[in-house]
Amino acid sequence: MSDNVQLKVVKTDEEWRQLLTPDQYRITRQHGTERAFSSPDFDSSKTGTYRCVCCDRPLYSSQAKFNSGTGWPSFTQPIEPGAVTSHRDVSYGMDRTEIRCADCDAHLGHVFPDGPPPTGLRYCMNGVALTFSEE
Repeated sequence: MSDNVQLKVVKTDEEWRQLLTPDQYRITRQHGTERAFSSPDFDSSKTGTYRCVCCDRPLYSSQAKFNSGTGWPSFTQPIEPGAVTSHRDVSYGMDRTEIRCADCDAHLGHVFPDGPPPTGLRYCMNGVALTFSEE
């Protein structure tokens, strides 16, 4: 097997419930959303990596983080092209693009076409779905 092939992280529903807090479980495993401005306060002055709270996969670099004013951590792009996957989400009468962790399928948030350069994208993530590793 190639060194760059990631294996899917698969756990039972009960294993996820034991591993995660109730909020983390609701958001990542049940496709929930945290209230705006309620997520962990990630210090934008720190350099590091934002990881999936479920499987610890690196997802976003602090260099791609920006203040969108929306109340959720926002990024212009994932840390690498294969870190996240996109899925059509038509819940709540909206047509959006859901973002999930590529390794464990954790619901992270949504991506919108209203971000700053260089991508013009806003990866609007639930902070509870992320952990931060300072460099």
